[in-house]
Amino acid sequence: MTNPDISVIIGAYNAMPYLTRTLTSVVEQSIGHDRMEIITVNDGSTDTTGKELERFAADYPGLFQVIHQENSGGPSAPRNVGLDRARGRYIFFLDADDYLGEETLERLLAAAETNKTDVVLGKMVGVNGRSAPASMFVRNQPRTDVFSSRVYWALNPLKLFRRDLIERHGLRFPTGYKVCEDQLFTALAYLRADGISVVADYECLFIVRRDDGQNITVTTRGAEERIRALRMMVDLVEENVPPGPDRDALMHRHLTIDMYHALLHIERETDRAVQENNLGELRDMLSGSYPESLKTRVNAITRLRCELIQRGMLTELLELERAEQAHKSAGTSPDVLVEDGSAYARMPFFRDTGLSIPDACFDITRELQARHRLDSVSLDGTRLTLTGHAYLRRVPGERTGVELVLRERDSKAEHRVPAEPARTAGLGADEDGGAYTYADAGFSVTADLLSVADGGRLPRGLWDVFVALDTDGVTREIRFGNKRLPEVDAKPATHVVGQGDGTMAVALYFTKPYSNLTVDVGENKHRVADKFRIDGVAWSKTDTATLEITGSWKLATLPLGALSVRLSSEEGALVDFAVTARGAARDKGFTAHVPVSGLAAGTWTASLTLAGAGGAAWLAPVPARPNMEAGRWRRLGLPWYARPTAGGEQFTLRIDRVRVGKAMAERLKR
Repeated sequence: MTNPDISVIIGAYNAMPYLTRTLTSVVEQSIGHDRMEIITVNDGSTDTTGKELERFAADYPGLFQVIHQENSGGPSAPRNVGLDRARGRYIFFLDADDYLGEETLERLLAAAETNKTDVVLGKMVGVNGRSAPASMFVRNQPRTDVFSSRVYWALNPLKLFRRDLIERHGLRFPTGYKVCEDQLFTALAYLRADGISVVADYECLFIVRRDDGQNITVTTRGAEERIRALRMMVDLVEENVPPGPDRDALMHRHLTIDMYHALLHIERETDRAVQENNLGELRDMLSGSYPESLKTRVNAITRLRCELIQRGMLTELLELERAEQAHKSAGTSPDVLVEDGSAYARMPFFRDTGLSIPDACFDITRELQARHRLDSVSLDGTRLTLTGHAYLRRVPGERTGVELVLRERDSKAEHRVPAEPARTAGLGADEDGGAYTYADAGFSVTADLLSVADGGRLPRGLWDVFVALDTDGVTREIRFGNKRLPEVDAKPATHVVGQGDGTMAVALYFTKPYSNLTVDVGENKHRVADKFRIDGVAWSKTDTATLEITGSWKLATLPLGALSVRLSSEEGALVDFAVTARGAARDKGFTAHVPVSGLAAGTWTASLTLAGAGGAAWLAPVPARPNMEAGRWRRLGLPWYARPTAGGEQFTLRIDRVRVGKAMAERLKR
């Protein structure tokens, strides 16, 4: 029997009525029944979970395996049982109260196969008020790892795993843990994986908060289990990742999330002795696992928590947690003090002279969230104008300065232009309970590309657009453009601007995948030639010595005075002929009238050219017209002709005087 592509493993304990939707979402997967198997483990349920599993198995013969067992006390054992039975090339774990988007398995499998990766994360969505990991799903990531992305912040196992990875490393879920048991399995899979993919452009997995409050993370009480799991993960990281930035990156996640959840349960504990014991365990853990490099990496609230834990200050730690929970309930944050270019959160014990906790524990300068939006971008001639707003959340500021920064991607050369302030009434009213307003966060800035580079034109290059903020001495540089009004056209717009030696090819575009604004000067990625088309070449109906060359362009702007048709001879002579607009302006059509009667005898080749700095920039050859008749005229009473040559791809004319004697001889031979 052919093995399926994917084995879906579902452990279920008292999962009704949620289980029905879960199973339905799997059997309705677009990948089809012939490419998957569904392994379900009824972990000693006392409701109708077992009957529902059997009902689905009967309705879909050959698709389901249903295993009934005594209750194991947690999700690890059912998942391990499923792994032992699985035949698929890939494994997908699904909880019995969650469900899938219709194309989830098809998309995850395609990502794994296309990118040859061992683990694939699909975008998660919280349902019924449940929070879901989000930072790793900002964009698709074809191939990444735990150190260069945020995937480690999603340690649940609800992902696609290559079964060969699991079996090769003997990965199984540890038993005896009620919470966080899945972290060890997922973390080891991440660390052993040959590449990790992220599918962020489709809602793959819907994780549900149960109305009955029976999610296992909710029903498990006390800090002991969470501290034990935290210790397990700290040991795992230290055993598998050497000291340094990579280890700190993973430890950051555990101290920020897992230690926080442990502290929540310590605060809820009513027995002081148990609280003291919990605090001692955390203190012992930090004594060998919290280096100075990690202190500078974690956020301020984690830094302060660790400081209080290391000092053994239980009363203060509990007060801090209650203050934090009060802020979360109210949707607010501690006030901010800006001083000497740094920002400090006025959390409990800030500059408490009796405790003398270092200001560094309250420093949130790096954590300040920048809010920004591009409202418009335009290029009028060579004048680039942007409008929008930018500010640092919770720092209203008495003095705010904004600069436009153009930075060349390779050389890192940069040019700055001060912005003019604009009022933004009501900005900030929809966050932080309206405690902060940013009425002066708007700006308008114009940079003339002919003079922005220290009085000269902006050189050729890819110039990424930034906004530099200075709010009461707190500075922040923001890559700009990915947040914008809907009316801002996201399609690339190529312009030819200026006149004479000041003519420039400029494209405004938004990068992929981050969608930030960049100015392409000099056709690095957006060739002007690709925007032109020659529609026709013919002799004028009123003058057989004049060519009419017609065409069109797909440029945002083009000064017609910069465009011409050039005839070049084999001897190096160049003659340019002006181009005029054809039809309505919106049609972007042109016509060039090219009188050839004044050209010297010889072979001449036609091209569409753009005049610019340092001479002509060749844009596009005029294509050959092999069946075109010759043009004829008289010069000083003698007959001349211009005959298109055959055999080449570019339009070429042979111009010469008709040799009367030679012509007569040819006739006599006939």
